Amino acid sequence: MYAIIKNGGKQYKVQEGDILLLDKMSLEPKASIEIKEVLAVNAGELKVGAPFVDGAVVTAEVINEGREKKVVTFKKRRRKDSKVKRGFRRDYTRVRITNIAA
Repeated sequence: MYAIIKNGGKQYKVQEGDILLLDKMSLEPKASIEIKEVLAVNAGELKVGAPFVDGAVVTAEVINEGREKKVVTFKKRRRKDSKVKRGFRRDYTRVRITNIAA
């Protein structure tokens, strides 16, 4: 059984026991969250919502919060003495999917 959920403008395909990184939610570890924005559920047959599946809920448990490794963007235009260096670190909440209810 799997579900496709929406969080933070991104879509994730999840199964029970999966661990994924969602956008930061400022929650304590061991907290339980319910994700109601379920786009599709496959439990033998595929149910697709318009836009969300009615009554479908994905339950997840918060593991921790943190920041990813730095991603550096560097732009250089040759012979123009033009350089730009920027760094970015994404804040995330790591969760484990505990239940998918269709």
